Amino acid sequence: MSDYLIVLFAYLLGSVSSAIIVCRLMGLPDPRSQGSHNPGATNVLRIGGKKAAAVTLLGDSLKGLLPVLACHYLDARPLVFALTAMAAFLGHLYPVFFGFKGGKGVATALGTQFGLHWMIGGGVALIWLFMARVVKISSLAALVSMALAPLIVWLVWPAPELVGMQILMSLLLFWRHRDNIRKLRSGAERRIGT
Repeated sequence: MSDYLIVLFAYLLGSVSSAIIVCRLMGLPDPRSQGSHNPGATNVLRIGGKKAAAVTLLGDSLKGLLPVLACHYLDARPLVFALTAMAAFLGHLYPVFFGFKGGKGVATALGTQFGLHWMIGGGVALIWLFMARVVKISSLAALVSMALAPLIVWLVWPAPELVGMQILMSLLLFWRHRDNIRKLRSGAERRIGT
């Protein structure tokens, strides 16, 4: 029974949109109506600045981190870890509280990765930071780090359920970034700080 409850909890927590809540509390425009129209930290950075973006990033990361940490506390099986991480991620992408229209999932995915193991989250985060510093394009950094995430999961915790979950999560993340991919190919994607 606890397995089902933790998965449900993960989805409901994932459905809480940090970007929308932060923008409302700070008197900023709804992120779904400004910039890229994406309720995520990068768009909040554009419309509200670094402080609002940092709070959004923290909130979105915690949505992925906390349910997966709860799995450790419950000594859950790898399958439950995988379902919990995926539920939190899907909650962010398709939030029940916001008409199933959510963000792209990078921060929430990273939260689940840190929840699985600090080496998984740390590895993905280091790749993101390196790419962001080199190319200065947030979406490209996210795509490269999440493309390599299944390999990192396999190296650190090679449970088939977790590797499969990360492959699916990465594919969904690429799907959510399809507009960014088109812009990258045309050279129109915004750089960090612009």
